[in-house]
Amino acid sequence: MKNNIVNIVSPYIIGIVGGLLFHICQAPLAWILGPMCSLIVFKSFPKHKNTYYQPAFLKNGSFIILGISFGLSFTKETFLTVGPYALPFLSITIFLILISIINGIFISKFVNIDRNTSILASIPGGLTEMVAASESLNANSSLVTIFQTVRLLAVVFLVPFTILHLFEPSNFSELVKITEHNTNPLSFIWFILAGIVGWLSRLKLPAAYVIGPLLTIALLNVLGISLPSFHEIFFIFAQLSIGVSFGLMISLNDLKKGGKYCGLYLITTMILIGASFGAGFLFSTFTNLELATAMLSFAPGGLVEMVLTASTIGADSAVVSSLQFIRLLFIIGIVPSVLKFVLRNKTTNEISTNYTSTPINPERDR
Repeated sequence: MKNNIVNIVSPYIIGIVGGLLFHICQAPLAWILGPMCSLIVFKSFPKHKNTYYQPAFLKNGSFIILGISFGLSFTKETFLTVGPYALPFLSITIFLILISIINGIFISKFVNIDRNTSILASIPGGLTEMVAASESLNANSSLVTIFQTVRLLAVVFLVPFTILHLFEPSNFSELVKITEHNTNPLSFIWFILAGIVGWLSRLKLPAAYVIGPLLTIALLNVLGISLPSFHEIFFIFAQLSIGVSFGLMISLNDLKKGGKYCGLYLITTMILIGASFGAGFLFSTFTNLELATAMLSFAPGGLVEMVLTASTIGADSAVVSSLQFIRLLFIIGIVPSVLKFVLRNKTTNEISTNYTSTPINPERDR
């Protein structure tokens, strides 16, 4: 029992140290990237390998807190703003996904990685969903996991860093300011309701522990129901827990296994980030969206990281979360199924072609 408690508390202590260091250095997303980096490094020492553990309720509870915080930033104007942009946004998202697929095919032509593995490693979808798709397509799940991890690290580091250097950070987080509402303790029942919705929708929605509370609180906020505020310590703890979960999921050994090919997928990720920033620039030119909001809406990162970055620089976090949610639903809900259908049929056709094109040797067949 004592060892279990130590294994749970230790990663949080390491994460706090990393978070403080990143915060002092004014790094982007300090309370996510700091704990993640410190744990990745600390786990590389043999003595600490595979000894740390994070209970699911801590990670899921942290996602619920962030989902509620994001939902509090929604207003009626948010839905009026996002509505006309949904279809154009989805069209450009499909174009960015096609760029990822082309990148994956291009790499498979020049290195010793099969096409299916390379495509699934390049798609900016959820790590779990892409690995699951790779298993059903007989792709190399281990390589997909490694290269998707490289993509995740590149996006989580590069996008916030770039955005924070392009735009001035605001003095106070929008998500913290916007929640200065009701102080009645009974009003926290609404937050409990939002958490229950997240739990009930966990089998139906991607990223349910964020999306469920976000949609619930957004609806209550739009209806004019007075909601309480989170103390900033909860907001920091939520980011710390997510950073710890990333740190426990990723290891230096996994990255080493990818060898020289990791660099190729890092380059394709940077190409995709550049393309998404370009799409954001064009979108802001032809619409009323601010440049920072548009760029973060198209960025191929996680909803949580992009919305937190939006709140840091004073961009419209509600619009970013809405459009990132549309992107997330499409990539996780539709892309794996389409890829399975297309790639499986193509593989079957190739096998059939190879079989029929093989000359028959009567002597051998006898």
